[in-house]
Amino acid sequence: MESLGLGFLGAGIGAGLVTIGAGLGIGKLAASAMEGSARQPSAAGDIRTSMIIAAALIEGVALFGEAICILLAIKA
Repeated sequence: MESLGLGFLGAGIGAGLVTIGAGLGIGKLAASAMEGSARQPSAAGDIRTSMIIAAALIEGVALFGEAICILLAIKA
């Protein structure tokens, strides 16, 4: 009975860490992109495109992490 609760706890902590990590990563990415656009306004389009691609990759990794946490919760 205790292992069931620990499985849910582990899945919840893992999901929280994945969400926090993705949020911090995208925030740092956006801050760097804004700074780069401010320093070089002519390259803003290229910077924005690169930022969107990188943000999508970060969100993809976060989605996989969330899916693993859900699978852990189901198995527990």
